[in-house]
Amino acid sequence: MTSVAMINDCAYVGETLVKYFPKDIKIRHIKRTRSLWSKTLGIAYKVMRANADVYHVHYLLQDCYIAGKLGKRPLIGHAHGSDLRASLNHLLWGRIVKYNLKRCDKILVSTPDILGIARQFRDDAVYLPNPVDMRIFYPRPAEKHERRRVLIASDSNWDVKGTDIAITALSRIKDKVDVSIIAYGKDLDKTLRLAEKLGLHLNVLPKVPHEELNKYYWNSDVVIDRFRLGSLGVVSLEAIACGRPVIAYVSSEYEEYKEFPLKDINEEEKIAETIMNADEQLWRKEYEYLIKYHDPRAIAKRVLKIYKSFLG
Repeated sequence: MTSVAMINDCAYVGETLVKYFPKDIKIRHIKRTRSLWSKTLGIAYKVMRANADVYHVHYLLQDCYIAGKLGKRPLIGHAHGSDLRASLNHLLWGRIVKYNLKRCDKILVSTPDILGIARQFRDDAVYLPNPVDMRIFYPRPAEKHERRRVLIASDSNWDVKGTDIAITALSRIKDKVDVSIIAYGKDLDKTLRLAEKLGLHLNVLPKVPHEELNKYYWNSDVVIDRFRLGSLGVVSLEAIACGRPVIAYVSSEYEEYKEFPLKDINEEEKIAETIMNADEQLWRKEYEYLIKYHDPRAIAKRVLKIYKSFLG
């Protein structure tokens, strides 16, 4: 029996993967919180006590560094975005990220926009599409509404998610849409103030556990995600899985997205127009892409193949 230590998580990717691993694989998922103790000595103690055949660490920060220093091998480092986009350039965290990039036995990245960054340090870095838990997120028919129901599902973050772009775009069609936003993200207050200034009413939804997000997707007609990075986030994938067309900035620069039907939508006027025109035909094309590249069973098999390559 193969045993796997899944350390930390990001966007529920690790949690989804282990659900689709064969039952004969023994899993220990070592999680932490954001508290100072939990993310330092707490995680170090848990990792030190872990005994597994493979160590899969999400996020190339202290968790990965600690596992490497404790001699946990083989060590799979899984980058999820801000660790390579932001932390890599930080005075302190940058050294840790670079150390992890060089010392891990394998580097995986979750989106194409960070693959090039990883390959500056590791030629063998691999893009692994994020899996979507199809047991939680699955299509349901949409109800007809007089005004188009739009859900802003990603966290309010102007620098990374471009929430300000979404709000400004929606203000152009404010008489034709009912807009909801989930109450999380560092720029939530700024987002609400911007919407008020532009005369756009926002229905603020409470943050709910991950397994209950499907209800928010099903209650919408269109879901909008992020408009700055050029890559598909987990929010987009889950919303598509729930049967809703998604509007996000997906860059045609990345070969990995050549089959995604909606690309280079990042200007306010075009975003507003696409929101109003999004229909079942667009969703079906997005869903076809999702099933082809983000099926959790296929991705779990790919991960297991990587594990086995180190186990002989």
